[in-house]
Amino acid sequence: MSTLRTTGAAARVAARTLALAPAAQRTQALHALADALRTQQQLVLASNAADLAAARSAGISEPLAERLLLNDRRLDAMAADVAAVAAAPDPIGEKFDERTLANGLQVHRQRVPLGVLGVVYESRPNVTVDVAALCLRTGNAAILRGGSEALRSNLALGALVRNALAAAGLPVAAIQLIESTDRAQLLELLQLQEHLDLLIPRGGNALHQFCREHSRVPVITGGVGVCHLYVDASANQAAALDVIYNAKVQRPSVCNALDTLLVDAALAPALLPAVVARLGAAGVAFRADGAALAVLAGNPAVSAAAAADFDTEWLALVLGLKVVSGLDEALAHIAQHSTAHSDGILTQTEAHAARFVAEVDSAGVFVNASTRFNDGAQLGLGGETAVSTQRLHVRGPMGISELTTYKWVVRGNYAVRE
Repeated sequence: MSTLRTTGAAARVAARTLALAPAAQRTQALHALADALRTQQQLVLASNAADLAAARSAGISEPLAERLLLNDRRLDAMAADVAAVAAAPDPIGEKFDERTLANGLQVHRQRVPLGVLGVVYESRPNVTVDVAALCLRTGNAAILRGGSEALRSNLALGALVRNALAAAGLPVAAIQLIESTDRAQLLELLQLQEHLDLLIPRGGNALHQFCREHSRVPVITGGVGVCHLYVDASANQAAALDVIYNAKVQRPSVCNALDTLLVDAALAPALLPAVVARLGAAGVAFRADGAALAVLAGNPAVSAAAAADFDTEWLALVLGLKVVSGLDEALAHIAQHSTAHSDGILTQTEAHAARFVAEVDSAGVFVNASTRFNDGAQLGLGGETAVSTQRLHVRGPMGISELTTYKWVVRGNYAVRE
């Protein structure tokens, strides 16, 4: 048996133990992990600094470097998210859809863990902790494969996870980290259908495509966002400017950051210069369609958009600008170019908001709010393993309930079917 198949077999055994562990025991492990993230930061930060130095020497892009970065503030936020997961109601064993049938059978559905998750991710070492915490709450085991650029950081965080499991008397094989950066190991992970129940890739489109093409395990994809905001003619322009700034500038390297701004033609002469002045001061460069370029002629931060620009997830301080004739054109553009991640409307017209919500088929649809809210912690889930942009079995942030399935439980009195 290969090393990775041994890992998978151990994860399967650990998953059965974890699924049956009392909620209090799994909560104990979560509290131990949150405490470690607050009190044992120096080793993690030193490991992360070494990763960043090596990655920058190798020419990593700044958006990926920003995703890779850990600091005191981010570790404290990770600890707070773990504590929120610890405080969340335990889903395992929850009964729902209870009923008594005409034949006397008592029927309900009962939540159970998914089993063993394989999670493949790039650059973001916080995923190690996010997945570990959510798996502990939901009774799932996980095999994690981070990117080579974050290996030291992931190993340091993985040690905290193992210590937390051991402190609570839970099997350390419940959360395992693949230490090899050999791509052959990734391919082998995708073939572990006898040990994995679900594969979740988190990274760029190339990673998702590779997993879809090579996996024998069911794959949930998401996290690639070409995100839009449409500023309707009735929008409050000053308030809209704040939302646009937040959606683009607060953290441009993540999947729910704004990529394309659609502006109603009635607002373009006043709003577009204000957008360029406000966001340009933060270092944003702009790719404008013809109508937007005409309004912004001569501004050195603005260049003509290429055809592919409106299908680009920038992950950087770049923003596409397009002037539209109204809601119909905005909806048509989003339908053609969105990746069904996060799209929003800024409007004072409720009928337009209602139509936007009805017609935009994205995992997260926002009315007068930043696309940056499409995040498990921000939506009250305590964290997420990914943001799914597909329909089965979940859409949007994958939090606690999304990492469970259910079984039917049927009780009778020695019942037989007629």
